[in-house]
Amino acid sequence: MHATIRRYEGVDTTRMGEIVGKVNNTLVPQLRELPGFSGYYLLEADNGVLSSFGLFETREQADESKTLVTKWISDENFNSVIPNAPKITSGKVVAHSDGIPALV
Repeated sequence: MHATIRRYEGVDTTRMGEIVGKVNNTLVPQLRELPGFSGYYLLEADNGVLSSFGLFETREQADESKTLVTKWISDENFNSVIPNAPKITSGKVVAHSDGIPALV
């Protein structure tokens, strides 16, 4: 499994509700269509910071999601609302827990 974390700074906080609505209604359905998609989470922090966490089976599939998200920002005319390129951390998931205890 491969994860990608994106941190967006300088997001227009007056349009946060609009961004979240569009993510749920247009971005997430597009991500679900990508091969290897395993999950997507968007976190709203203080001071105009959004972070996203995406999970895919392979690095190549995660890389494809980067292209899709960049295009989505442009297509939704969010270039001025999300004015800065994200800081991206991407890598192989080496440990995880789904919150469900293992049966012994």
